[in-house]
Amino acid sequence: MTTQFEDDEKWMTHAIKLAEHAESIDEVPVGAVIVKDNKIISAGWNQPITSNDPTAHAEVIALRAAAQAIENYRLVDTTLYVTLEPCAMCAGALIHARVKRVVFGATDPRTGAAGSMFNILNTTKLNHTIEVEHGVLEKECAQLLKEFFKKKR
Repeated sequence: MTTQFEDDEKWMTHAIKLAEHAESIDEVPVGAVIVKDNKIISAGWNQPITSNDPTAHAEVIALRAAAQAIENYRLVDTTLYVTLEPCAMCAGALIHARVKRVVFGATDPRTGAAGSMFNILNTTKLNHTIEVEHGVLEKECAQLLKEFFKKKR
């Protein structure tokens, strides 16, 4: 039987592969998977540029696919693994979807909404809070972003 830490690393590794795919199509390298009962039910990668959709963040793509997969917009007892800390838009969507847990790799000190800039996922002012784990494979996640933006400059 695996530990929670081992599972977190396994699923984050999958999210990193999706982030690498995003980078291959010249999108900011962010990948996300949603897991329920230790199985991936959906996946997503950043697509706002290729889809001309400002809401097409990896998390939103994964949320939409998960809701379709389980035929319910409430994603109770799911965990989202994402390579970069969710923004305010994604955090709001995660709250509405009733995701149980969010695990992210790299922090986003400029727009992060899971503790860096804002703490939307844990505010008691909303009707749902989400367990948050951060720093899982953080170096690998941060390096992807750093290299991507270094090439852009």
